[in-house]
Amino acid sequence: MAKMVLWLLIGFVVLLGAYIRLAPSDPGLWHVTPIGEANQDLAGGVIRVVETGPKGLARLDAVARETPRTSVLAGSVQEGMVTYLTRSRVFGFPDYTTVQQDGNMLRIYARLRFGRRDFGVNKARVDGWLTSIEGQ
Repeated sequence: MAKMVLWLLIGFVVLLGAYIRLAPSDPGLWHVTPIGEANQDLAGGVIRVVETGPKGLARLDAVARETPRTSVLAGSVQEGMVTYLTRSRVFGFPDYTTVQQDGNMLRIYARLRFGRRDFGVNKARVDGWLTSIEGQ
């Protein structure tokens, strides 16, 4: 009986891991305009509003595309808004970061998909991206 419960538990964990890695990412749900007028640190993400000049999105896009396990989910620099999908190294948890050019300002909304807390992962990534484009 104990072996059967153990195998069921292992099977559940494998299926959960497969779902997390393979669940489709619907751009209609995640590619949304960032809302916010000020920087905010959230339990499941971060909002940043920074002045970068009119080419801020293009500069940030170049940095984001070089980030490991990060791809474009929707949008483009030419459209003025891009949503990136970044997966965690070990378990492949998806995080979404939407960046919008608004005049000289960049509005950034990074958030997790699964769970309630991201333990500062989105904040560290976004703040790292912003540090990389300073002075460019």
